[in-house]
Amino acid sequence: MSTAVPRDRDASFEDGSEIVFHPIGRIHSGHTKRDRTPIQPVYAYGCPGVVEVYPKFEAGLADLEGFSHLFLLYHFDRAGPLKLTVKPFLQDREHGLFATRSPSRPNAIGLSIVELIRREGRFIHCDGLDIFDGTPLLDIKPVVSRFDSVHPTRNGWQDEVDEETARKIGIKKGEKDG
Repeated sequence: MSTAVPRDRDASFEDGSEIVFHPIGRIHSGHTKRDRTPIQPVYAYGCPGVVEVYPKFEAGLADLEGFSHLFLLYHFDRAGPLKLTVKPFLQDREHGLFATRSPSRPNAIGLSIVELIRREGRFIHCDGLDIFDGTPLLDIKPVVSRFDSVHPTRNGWQDEVDEETARKIGIKKGEKDG
């Protein structure tokens, strides 16, 4: 059974400190229903969208066009309550939250790698979006193969799920909303 912990979004940390983030834009996609949204960007190929950066941050997009992929960090603004154990989409048994990519996290921060198609001013056209329409954008970072590739890796419980099963579960959720 999932272990749920109440989330008080206005509470300070145990040591009394606080961390506050402000959106720098919004992510626009065709995803409005949880059960039709891909479970990860790798299963969202062909799911385009637009990242809208607020005007006051547009200058920070200079030189972004030279990168093929971006990390998008965003706020899971529609995540359910915090759960310390969850049953992920790819398996029918529970795992510790931090061994999954569940959105029901203490700080509800999401991370996706998307393909940069083109930039038009403060609008970044992307592919591979596995993110709900209207999601608040917290940050953008370029993917750099020199820094962001780790080999070999261990994939924990994920190695128990064959790719065919993962793809079937991941892609069926990526059908266009309608």
